[in-house]
Amino acid sequence: MLKSINILLILVSAFTLQSSSQLPKGFVYVTDYIPDISLELRYFCSDNFIGTHIDGYEAEKCILSLPATLALQKVQAVLKEKNLGIKVFDAYRPQRAVDHFRRWARNLSDTLMKQEYYPTVAKKDLFRLEYIATKSRHSSGSTVDITLINLDTKKELDMGSSYDFFGKISWVAYQDLTKEQLHNRKLLQEAMLQNGFRNYPQEWWHFTLRGEPYRDQYFDFPVR
Repeated sequence: MLKSINILLILVSAFTLQSSSQLPKGFVYVTDYIPDISLELRYFCSDNFIGTHIDGYEAEKCILSLPATLALQKVQAVLKEKNLGIKVFDAYRPQRAVDHFRRWARNLSDTLMKQEYYPTVAKKDLFRLEYIATKSRHSSGSTVDITLINLDTKKELDMGSSYDFFGKISWVAYQDLTKEQLHNRKLLQEAMLQNGFRNYPQEWWHFTLRGEPYRDQYFDFPVR
């Protein structure tokens, strides 16, 4: 039995090394380290604020730097004790995807998803209000957009606003929410901040690893 277990561990390790070798040094596939993490990568599909598949996303693969992945692994372990888990909306983001966002933001006539994602914000103000930028921490490989799910039902917890909703209701400090919504946001914030991440004040779902290894480096390899 012990011999069989050792062989299995060797095979798992070999598979992890082989799959991660497709990436630049220092980056890994998150599911190799957190197999039970839930993925719903919004930029691989059309369910996002632009309403179309985003450049650079060639597969629904979650990629991060190794340190960010190990920190997220700790978060998942803590959450499991509360019968909760992580769902990832976005992780590493190629610079070409950010460029896609920038082109879209400058095309003021394209407001296909305005009512769903930015009903109270003028599209011309998205840069000024820092909802869209020319560079993104995501492209440095240690930033992740997530929410929480119930492990029994696999349903997302109610956070008071949807992912990528541009407006004050998405701000971390926003308080005009139900007790349940405030509680759920607190659970998410505490789990992330206590395990090595810092938040972005305007987006309850957005977290960056403290001491990220590739700060101010913006990668452009595709997600595949």
